[in-house]
Amino acid sequence: MSGLIQMEKRQQLILLMLVGIILFGGGYRLAQVKERAAVVPVVETPAQEQKKVKNISVHVIGAVANPGVYELPADARVINAVNMANPLAEADLHALKLAAKIVDGQDIYVPYQGDQDGPAAAGNQMAVPGGTGRDIFSAGVGAVAGGQVNINDANQTQLETLPGIGPALAQRIIQHREANGPFQSPEDLKDVSGIGDKKFADLQEKITVY
Repeated sequence: MSGLIQMEKRQQLILLMLVGIILFGGGYRLAQVKERAAVVPVVETPAQEQKKVKNISVHVIGAVANPGVYELPADARVINAVNMANPLAEADLHALKLAAKIVDGQDIYVPYQGDQDGPAAAGNQMAVPGGTGRDIFSAGVGAVAGGQVNINDANQTQLETLPGIGPALAQRIIQHREANGPFQSPEDLKDVSGIGDKKFADLQEKITVY
């Protein structure tokens, strides 16, 4: 009888040991799962990545209800900046290149209808630094912040504001652009007949492409 009791105790002990091993193994595996979950890399969603897009600032003036400096995404267009400033009913939006990309620090002048005195007048002529006009550039064709001329869409009047560019050479630039497509870099201007290294050196800081 005592032998049976000892066997039952031994069986109970073995059973308790098995239960303990099972519980310990389950707890260890659970800890491993939690540890793996803790080191799973965080994948940013497109919405989170979008928040990191660099913003730029532009100054909108002229025929707008709320002139001032506005912050926009780096890929914003002229139309986005103008709309933020609430253009007036008498604003001449057709004089602007609304689809053009804006650049950081750009001054965007929204002309009034029939405006003859603003920076956008006279074929979007630019005020020349050091001259009598204001150092403000229209958001129309060819002009960007800092006084540079975009040779990919500047008209003949704007091209002639560049040093050493007369009517004939300005016309050749336009013809080359129409025949070969947009300039890929300012250096491509040397492909135009009449523009060598010396003349390009005088123009390099005054032109851009986009």
